[in-house]
Amino acid sequence: MKMSLRGAMVCAVMTLAPGTVFAQSTVTEIVSFLVTNQAVRTGAPERDREAAEITRDTITRALLLNLTSVPIATSSSGFLYRLNPQLGTVERATDSFGGYFVERALTAGHGRASFGISGTTASFDRLDDEDLRSGTLLTFAAKLRDEAVPFDSETLTLKVRSSTMTAYASVGITDRFEIGGAVPFVRLTLEGQRVSVTRGETFLEASGSATASGIADAAVRAKYTLVAGRNGGAAIAAEWRLPTGNEDNLLGAGATAFRVIGIAALERGPLMLSGNAGIVRGGAGVSDEFVAGGAAAVAVHPRLSLTGEVLARDVADLRPIAYSTQPHPTIAGADTIRLVAGDPGRLIAGAITGFKWNPSGTLVIGANVRWNFTTAGLTAPLTPSVALEYSF
Repeated sequence: MKMSLRGAMVCAVMTLAPGTVFAQSTVTEIVSFLVTNQAVRTGAPERDREAAEITRDTITRALLLNLTSVPIATSSSGFLYRLNPQLGTVERATDSFGGYFVERALTAGHGRASFGISGTTASFDRLDDEDLRSGTLLTFAAKLRDEAVPFDSETLTLKVRSSTMTAYASVGITDRFEIGGAVPFVRLTLEGQRVSVTRGETFLEASGSATASGIADAAVRAKYTLVAGRNGGAAIAAEWRLPTGNEDNLLGAGATAFRVIGIAALERGPLMLSGNAGIVRGGAGVSDEFVAGGAAAVAVHPRLSLTGEVLARDVADLRPIAYSTQPHPTIAGADTIRLVAGDPGRLIAGAITGFKWNPSGTLVIGANVRWNFTTAGLTAPLTPSVALEYSF
């Protein structure tokens, strides 16, 4: 089934064993169906339903927080200019082309603009260090205490993939103030199965798949350079993430988010060092989120610079998945194991490395690879990106 829904094209199907097919309109409904469709009866239906709903909400929120807050390419242009008071002419401020996601303190300069487009794709395979693809994510189990293998169990398999193309632009209003914006277009696919093993017999309980595509949450930005020197400076920047994406299809947060960051940078000849720190309010999170990042870029050639970055987020509302063990309500000497939500508050951190190349004029082509070095939330092994930017 295909339909238009708040700017997103959606196609979703779910199958309930032994063969009934239902059509659904949103990605979140597919996730809910896969997680809450429990077939094994324990004698405690209210407890089972409560645990299934908590698990659904935990997984959906983790998907939403990770997919809707992917960092957007920096608004800082690869070419930055400033006035040389001794010569009375405008010259390039640094030899490097800067980073990808960490903001620089200097602006492009009055009347100078840049626009670009970037593309990235990610295939997510783990949620809180649990393998999503191998069919080992346990959602429920019942086992005798003196046996290692459950006599009843249910497992979940999820395949989540997103591809994003982002168009962005910025323009210098004055030598110290610039504004910009970015509009991401996302295609999200999700496939899942729920498998039950009861007394040694395995059967498919349910399967579902969904594809959604459309505009994600757009961003509007502003940056003001507070201090500008020949070797760097300091600035403050603000970003508004507008709820233009479809929340039900995990394309948007469903609420406006506001981010304000402080920027400090050292830019001297071929070397650039930049640090960002700030706070995010709104969006998919209810409480504040703290963000930080650092970048280093070095011009190894007048037309080529190498970049490394580290990004970190302290997300108070992100809850990990955990397991709860309780005595079986009807079988003596047995326990039930259910997937539940752990304590809130997680640190998400990752690194980016890549290059920027200037083939001619003011055209800059870049490529990078991003990876996580924490296991919080939804993670992918490697996330490659490519970008083109033109300044004038």
